[in-house]
Amino acid sequence: MLTGDEIRERFLQYFENKGHTRVASSSLVPFQDPTLLFTNAGMNQFKDVFLGLEKRPYIRATTAQKCVRAGGKHNDLDTVGRTARHHTFFEMLGNFSFGDYFKDDAIRYAWEFLTVEMGLPREQLYITIYTDDDEAEALWLKNSTVPQERIIRLGEKDNFWAMGDTGPCGPCSEIHIDRGEKYACGPDCGIGKCDCDRFLEIWNLVFMQYNRDAEGNMTPLPKPSIDTGMGLERVAAVVQDVESNYDTDIMVTIMKAVEDICGKPYYRDMRGFPFRVIADHIRSCTFLISDGVLPSNEGRGYVLRRILRRAIRFGRVLGIVEPFMHKLVETVVRQMGGAYPELLRNQESVAQVIRREEDRFQNTIDAGISMAQDIIRKAREDGLNIIGGQQVFKLYDTFGFPFDLSQDIAEEAGLAIDREGFEAAMERQRQQSKDARKEENAFDLALLVNRLSQGAATEFVGYDALTTQAVADALIRDDELVDAANEGETVLMVFPKTPFYAESGGQTADTGVIAGSNGSVEVGAVTRLPDGRVVHEGLVHGQIRAGETFSLRVDEDDRRMTQTNHSATHLLHKALQEVLGSHVAQAGSLVNPYRLRFDFTHPTAMTHEQWKEVERRVNRAINAGYPIVTETMAREEAEKQGATALFGEKYGDMVRVVSMGGYSKELCGGTHMRNTSFIGVFKIVGEGAVSAGVRRIEALTGANVLSLLEEMEYGIRSMADMLKVPAEAMEKRIGSLLEHNRYLEKALEQAEGKLASMQSGAMMEGLVDVGGVPVAVSRVDARDKESFLSLSDAYRDKIGSGIVVLGAAVDGKASFIVTVSKDLTARGYHAGKLIGEIAAVAGGSGGGRPELAQAGGKDPALLDKALAEAKTIILRAAGK
Repeated sequence: MLTGDEIRERFLQYFENKGHTRVASSSLVPFQDPTLLFTNAGMNQFKDVFLGLEKRPYIRATTAQKCVRAGGKHNDLDTVGRTARHHTFFEMLGNFSFGDYFKDDAIRYAWEFLTVEMGLPREQLYITIYTDDDEAEALWLKNSTVPQERIIRLGEKDNFWAMGDTGPCGPCSEIHIDRGEKYACGPDCGIGKCDCDRFLEIWNLVFMQYNRDAEGNMTPLPKPSIDTGMGLERVAAVVQDVESNYDTDIMVTIMKAVEDICGKPYYRDMRGFPFRVIADHIRSCTFLISDGVLPSNEGRGYVLRRILRRAIRFGRVLGIVEPFMHKLVETVVRQMGGAYPELLRNQESVAQVIRREEDRFQNTIDAGISMAQDIIRKAREDGLNIIGGQQVFKLYDTFGFPFDLSQDIAEEAGLAIDREGFEAAMERQRQQSKDARKEENAFDLALLVNRLSQGAATEFVGYDALTTQAVADALIRDDELVDAANEGETVLMVFPKTPFYAESGGQTADTGVIAGSNGSVEVGAVTRLPDGRVVHEGLVHGQIRAGETFSLRVDEDDRRMTQTNHSATHLLHKALQEVLGSHVAQAGSLVNPYRLRFDFTHPTAMTHEQWKEVERRVNRAINAGYPIVTETMAREEAEKQGATALFGEKYGDMVRVVSMGGYSKELCGGTHMRNTSFIGVFKIVGEGAVSAGVRRIEALTGANVLSLLEEMEYGIRSMADMLKVPAEAMEKRIGSLLEHNRYLEKALEQAEGKLASMQSGAMMEGLVDVGGVPVAVSRVDARDKESFLSLSDAYRDKIGSGIVVLGAAVDGKASFIVTVSKDLTARGYHAGKLIGEIAAVAGGSGGGRPELAQAGGKDPALLDKALAEAKTIILRAAGK
């Protein structure tokens, strides 16, 4: 029996033998694609290739792609554990042709792999094709032994695939296997009639042969392509002849680990539902966190949090009350680390992130479940079969219960949930905030590529030179190709070569000037298109013309300072790993001429000593004068040499490796100094939290550090002059002043206490009876809110039984305090209600407890008027 690892490897080797290039799985975080939440299909990383925006050094490819379908258009979260075949995380095996072979070879390869390599019984295989795809039917009859009666035609919903509303599309053909009557849902079970497990879809072949425009018109593509996808877990269940994906060797080790933790056996019926949810969800959590996603309250991080908290809650169903999900990471890594080595590198940090999230949810889950049970009990008492959306939102807002978790609890109680009401409450909270995943581009890439004729990628000469001469390939103004541009116009320019670095990998784009014979362009932005061409955007001075020769000059000072900061981030990354631990991984960066910003994974704030030690290590590496060497090599070789690959970056088969002596080695396409000593000096100026589990360091290098020291020196000298002491005596002088200030504050408090006692004594003489209640109303002088409250305490203690109303002008506003003795609160007098009416006279509001309340008024000029009406307000409260 073949294992999941063997099936994966056999698939990839088969297509390698058919001339395909084996391409590594891309990250679960799509590269520069705001339309996708997660990578959910093998073709995602080739999207720009299919669209003609990117060219690869191969025209056939094969992959084993890690995928997540949870959130967004493709969301299997609700069905996980209920069926035998749905997952939030799965592996998609695929073979791709970019304008090379088409239907004939795609069908032949698929049939041969399944029947010969996998040994699946030919008589149990069924084929579906698009309703009018006669060509596909003929090719299946030619290349396989499938009889015509087992080739089924279905409509657009089932057998037509499109990348979007417009763009490449085409019919598809699915391969199904009949698993036998024991998997049937009934006597009328059949392909296109039901969605049970008898006729199981195992492979989808997509024939991209048309381009659909906005009007729905489809024209044939000049180079039709192939995109196929087969779920590893599904085909493993078929090959291993087990009932569900959860019984395959891919999943069973995780299921066994869950059994060991909870001490209960796994059942294949609905009693095993929690086991299946946990086993699926720990795979998603492990892979997502390894690829840089961290729990948060928005976007990808919120989906991860939903998945993780849902699993924690099902752990409670199994009787697991202690944090346990982090313990399963080792099992996942042991099972999957051979195919995905990044798991081995990130195992420790993944477990730490999950443990922190478990601890965080542990504090609220019991209270949340208790509230959910109260809501369910109340719904039943009221004869309702649905829980209101606002109540579900309260569980989310107060206890961090994602909608899915509340839905599971409700379903177990036989109740539905008002999803629309929940979404409406969420929308009100978001206040129509923009979707954080979508970023505005300076220009429409697809439109720009459309405007440009086909051309080679721009050669970047900026590693070795800051100037070059080139003829403009294209001049674009207002999204249109033009022959000339004039003073004050913004243009886009494309050249066959450029010294300008396009923004990438956290390094900002170069600035500079593109000079022609009668004018120039002040370059403000540089962007690399998916097809490798570089677009220079800038403001025209004078007049420029397409076709003339230009001099491209990068601003040398800005480039040098940017390189200084970029090289320093590599040293910083290494130093952080040495000081804080190997779990530290880059989570983002920004390097420009003025500063560097480095985001990294770490659970807590750095201590002062850690901060200083990181600084010392970076400066030590700078002073060591390590040569900075760049090499281009195969990605596999770079990884063998221990080069660090950074989250969020897209790497090809050949990569650029930047080494700094024997200290640091990273995959990097950015520009750097030639020696660490050229950095000069490194200084951290800030460290703080970005989100849960992610910290950020801001730092300066070189001349920017000297500028900072000059500012600090000026500040120190100015303070020394103010204190009238030498700089070295400032600390002692400031300490003396602080001690004297504490003495004065204490003396002031004592004086205010005596004054309050005197004022309260005088107030007792003005005590009046209001409806049988002793009432004191007075305007007092108070330095701040604290002293005002102290005066109130003194008045309350003096009066004993009664009501005290005080007013004061504090910080330019009217302030009020009302105190009511306990015996009077028992008679219905309420300080919070009284003060609300009193403050309203001065244009304010407030409230508080029955015995003590504070409020403010917007207009201090109305302070006396409000106090004058206080007795009338109290009299009304007495019902007189």
